[in-house]
Amino acid sequence: MLFSAAMVAMAVLSAVGLVVDDRVLVGAPIWFKPFKFSVSFVAYCLSLAWMLSLLPRGRRVGWWAGTVVALASLVEMVIITAQAMRGKRSHFNYETPFDEALFNAMAVTVVILWLGTLAVAVLLLRNRIADRASAWAMRSGIVLALAGAAVGFLMTQPAPGQRRGVSKVVGAHSVGVPDGGPSMPLTGWSMAGGDLRIPHFVGIHALQLLPLLVMVLTALAPRFTRLTDERVRLRLVLLASGVYAAGFALVLWQALRGRPLIHPDGATLGAAGLILVAAVLGTFASLRAPTRSPGETTDAEGACASKEPVS
Repeated sequence: MLFSAAMVAMAVLSAVGLVVDDRVLVGAPIWFKPFKFSVSFVAYCLSLAWMLSLLPRGRRVGWWAGTVVALASLVEMVIITAQAMRGKRSHFNYETPFDEALFNAMAVTVVILWLGTLAVAVLLLRNRIADRASAWAMRSGIVLALAGAAVGFLMTQPAPGQRRGVSKVVGAHSVGVPDGGPSMPLTGWSMAGGDLRIPHFVGIHALQLLPLLVMVLTALAPRFTRLTDERVRLRLVLLASGVYAAGFALVLWQALRGRPLIHPDGATLGAAGLILVAAVLGTFASLRAPTRSPGETTDAEGACASKEPVS
């Protein structure tokens, strides 16, 4: 929570930098990266803090895992901000030994951050949380977030024409085109080729979007009686998790083939169509499947009730 508050302040400072500092680096305003990372870290760490607060067991381990994530993220943000102030790339920069050391240090913090999040994921998978829909939204969200974060490791591989120990830049966000070309507004994602930041973004923010779905379903329950049944909400959450995972795999596949998000080819559109059909049919089936009436008991519950002493 303290780190999230610090990132709110950093987002404000970066926004000021975007206004007063007109320097451009790799085709983007130099303060754009600190701004994007600070906003993303606010959402990421607030989500983890909320999830950790719901754990019935393992709170001490969760506290340490959360602290590790916060400290690793802090080091990463310090390096990103310092390089922006210097007018240097923070990612993939091998221009000088100092720049290389900073990037290598940042790579270590990313691995530590990932392992800390993995520890939280294990806790969520092992703990029994009363509301099953919420539990599976958090579990699916954090597993997808780990997969999205792991996409970052693909970015560090040498792009065509780059050689470790020779090139000043080793690694890239884009696939099939150099970094810094035509890009989408706000996100900065490539409009000319594939961009690994897209699956990276989609995967990480499952951490917020899947639990948000549970909140929406709960808010709609008073108006739609089917949603008052926990099993219906659970089915919808599991369906959404599967659809989200398929969407993540799709944008990763599209990026690795060097295809821009806004110019999908026939294969991408066909796969997207199949995912959409599965989502619609799955939603219909989830809502239409039989549910238990409020007064109905299961066989196990009935057996337990029959053994209770009668006063």
